Amino acid sequence: MKSLFLFLFLLLPVYGADRPNFIVMLSDDQDWTGLSVEMHPDVPNSKSDFFRTPNLERFASQGIRFSNGYAPAPVCSPTRISLQTGKSPARLRWTKAAPPETGHRLIEAESRKDIRREEVTVAEMLKGAGYATAHLGKWHLGGGGPEAHGYDVSDGDTGNRDADPFVDPNPDDVFGMASRAEAFLSRQAASGTPFYLQLSWYPLHLPQNALKLTRAFYEKQPPGRMHQDVDVAAITENLDTGVGQVLDAVERLKLADHTYIVYLSDNGAGGGGRGGIRPLSAGKGGVSEGGIRVPFIVRGPGIPAGSWSHVPVLAYDLFPTFCQLAGVTASLPPQLDGTDISSLLHGNPDGFRRPTGELVFHFPHYQGDTPHSAIRVGNHKLLHFYETGEDRLYDLATDLGERKDLAPTRPEIVTDLRGRLATYLRDVDAAMPSPNPNFDPAREPARKGGRNKGKPKPRP
Repeated sequence: MKSLFLFLFLLLPVYGADRPNFIVMLSDDQDWTGLSVEMHPDVPNSKSDFFRTPNLERFASQGIRFSNGYAPAPVCSPTRISLQTGKSPARLRWTKAAPPETGHRLIEAESRKDIRREEVTVAEMLKGAGYATAHLGKWHLGGGGPEAHGYDVSDGDTGNRDADPFVDPNPDDVFGMASRAEAFLSRQAASGTPFYLQLSWYPLHLPQNALKLTRAFYEKQPPGRMHQDVDVAAITENLDTGVGQVLDAVERLKLADHTYIVYLSDNGAGGGGRGGIRPLSAGKGGVSEGGIRVPFIVRGPGIPAGSWSHVPVLAYDLFPTFCQLAGVTASLPPQLDGTDISSLLHGNPDGFRRPTGELVFHFPHYQGDTPHSAIRVGNHKLLHFYETGEDRLYDLATDLGERKDLAPTRPEIVTDLRGRLATYLRDVDAAMPSPNPNFDPAREPARKGGRNKGKPKPRP
């Protein structure tokens, strides 16, 4: 099916030379507050009080910030496959990256580990329309690597461990990736070929690999109330330097006027809390806001500098958006969850409508919490937990930190959202957790949430 789709697509006429270019920069495990860039104009602590990212500050001032920008999943590879295909992790049945935890009350839902040949990627869509394509950095999707899925150039079938050897003076291969990106950009500028470039940075993994000089700087700085980790601060700044290297190359090669550049993270970071110091609760491995709300910034032609949007958007919206902006006239693959956000980019929120009006996040696994899912409609967000059947309801307009559960007082909203969540998961045939027939409470791992390594409790 995929081969026939691409064959018919390649028969289409090549578009004119005025098509825009696209660069996506995807960081790893970067909290919504993980930049020195405010992510909400009315939330002062929506930026770090310790980390320094001057290049991303400049970048954000030149484009639009989405205060409600989301990763489709609270962990890495489900977000990455979702970005590539325009589909939600629930629809793809790829919802976790780490191995399943055992010994709990529920058996985790199945989760895929390899991108399938029949999945049509954004790179294949754009390549079929005459674009040059490149993927640099962490792929983490198997399936033969990026070049088996529409990319002309790549670093191969890479994963987290591929960053391990890269220490000072090239921490986590940040500067190596930036240099390879510059080379790709130079070739496309010389040829005039429109391009799609994805830089999937390895940081914030292996923060201990940061430049020693950067680390020494942060050791001398007073710690913030939200952030204090010297290693994370140093690798964050090193990543920002790599981002700046790419942004400078875009300017030097005179590509800026017709290039859309997106910066976002694959999921939130750990360490969010309910104490009020950080604005979001929880973190990676759970679908509370701290696990899924991420920095989401876009710069490009027609985007007003220094602008904001508070409309919720997700990484999988980039697939149809890029196809629209590129002038792709072929039919998009069926069953996309993404919605074209180009009207939001260009300051026309009235031109945007998400067909279902809802966002669903499905994490039927043990990691940051027990298996659970969430649905957001408007400002209301419902979390449903499968072990207990518990529902929690929050109004994100007044309770960004998800601290006041409204479920006991707003049962009609709970009923509506719970029904819409169940309908969506049924319609996409989402994988679900199931009862563990061998569950032994006395031998359940002492802690849920990915930190117990599956070790059982000692018997009393």
